[in-house]
This record gives sequence, C-alpha cells and structure tokens, in this order.
Amino acid sequence: MREITYEVFARKDRGDPLVHIGYIDAFDDETAKVYAWKTYDEERWFEMCVVQREAIVPVTDGEGLFAQLRRAHG
Repeated sequence: MREITYEVFARKDRGDPLVHIGYIDAFDDETAKVYAWKTYDEERWFEMCVVQREAIVPVTDGEGLFAQLRRAHG
C-alpha cells in the first residue's frame, strides 16, 4: 500500500474563502482527515477539506504548483 498526498484546504469563518494551508501524506481518505486535523490544529477552523493531489485538475497551463506536480507525476 502506498501513501497518497493530500492537499489541505480550510476556512476560519463561515463565508470566508477556502484557502490552501498545506499537505499531508496518508494511506486513505479517513486517515488523511485525521492527519490533517491533527497537523493543522493551531487554528480554530470552521471547515477543513482534504483533496487527493492527483485529483486536482489545473485549469491553466501555467507554471503553478499543481500544474508542475501534474507534469512531474503524470
């Protein structure tokens, strides 16, 4: 079983934009949720989400982080 990289997004208050706060590695979605919550618990988040990095689809062909990662691993 290989670890999966998850990008972590969160918002502090209802109505705030969802922002990228980091990433974690885990073996499955349930473990990723726990790791994210424990790793980024320095704030009182209203909402936190994890997304498998490979599921992120860049909209532009630019040189952004996710476009670079997709090319490197795709």
